[in-house]
Amino acid sequence: MPKAPRYSTISLILLVILGVGWYVLRDDAPEPPQTLKHSYTKALEQAHNGLPGAARVLYQQLARSDLSDVRRASLHAELPNYPSPQALKLADADLQHPSPLVRQAAIDSVVGLVPGPQRSLLLGPLLSDDDHRIRFAAAKAMLGLGPDELGLYYGPLQTVLDEYVRVLQAELDDGPAQLLLARLYLHDGAYPEALAALQRCLTLTPDDLDAVALQVQVLERQGQTDQSRQVLADQLIRHPDSAFLQHELGLWLLRHGQSEYALLAFARALELEPDNSQYRYTLATSLHDLEQVEAAQKQLEAILAQQPANRKARLLLISYWKETGQLQNVQVLLAQLEQQNPDDPILQQGL
Repeated sequence: MPKAPRYSTISLILLVILGVGWYVLRDDAPEPPQTLKHSYTKALEQAHNGLPGAARVLYQQLARSDLSDVRRASLHAELPNYPSPQALKLADADLQHPSPLVRQAAIDSVVGLVPGPQRSLLLGPLLSDDDHRIRFAAAKAMLGLGPDELGLYYGPLQTVLDEYVRVLQAELDDGPAQLLLARLYLHDGAYPEALAALQRCLTLTPDDLDAVALQVQVLERQGQTDQSRQVLADQLIRHPDSAFLQHELGLWLLRHGQSEYALLAFARALELEPDNSQYRYTLATSLHDLEQVEAAQKQLEAILAQQPANRKARLLLISYWKETGQLQNVQVLLAQLEQQNPDDPILQQGL
């Protein structure tokens, strides 16, 4: 055989062998469509901004198997604004995800999607998770549920909480750990222990205002109203421009039946931090409680203008519009909600 044809034949045989080898050894997992690969950012933006079709694209992205853990966790942060049976199915599936980061994000989704009494069935199995951080996260999400609501998970929850307390007790030089410990003591009604943990936290981090707020609550639970008021007053002198403390002052005044003064504190908090939707929401509910319904509606409209995906504010505004008989405005809000998420349970209720 002439050399040239011989070399051509050998080359052809080698190409066939390489092709067969590649086919046998290649990954059998199907490559995701290119459109899906490039739509994550768009879908996240669509969901975050409450644009039409947001729920559909959010569900599509969470159904993918090729997303990074960080991206999957970011999608879960948006999921509570788009409840549906499909949303709950996706969150439930990720409670068993190999990544602790994703399991934690799925726990947060379940907290946002499911009322407290129903959480134990979904989160209870995580009380035996191999990762102690996931066990503790599930336990925190189940705090406040009664024995009947916990059912078979009552005993496992107490076991995990005891373990959590032991871990935090050993972290005496960690301010955030002592704050968490104080929250667990407060849940158990162990007020002296909670105050001691808070004192350790404030010694380590004197400007931890979350610890200050919890200290006020513990003192109130013990019936030490004057002392709790004094703690707030002292901190407001130290931090006169703290929106957080103004908001806490408003909550304290509400708890003590001083709604009119609470309203002033909430308004001041929002003035100091105008982009805080939670402060604006609290102001809206306080205005409504004082029968200033129109002003309350305007505050909720302002939230939706900035955050169209804010389902909590949308549902409350729908309720306020119904209350005043402005059903045309209700229809507009429901139509927008249907564009975002046609499977939202509230749409089944109609007007």
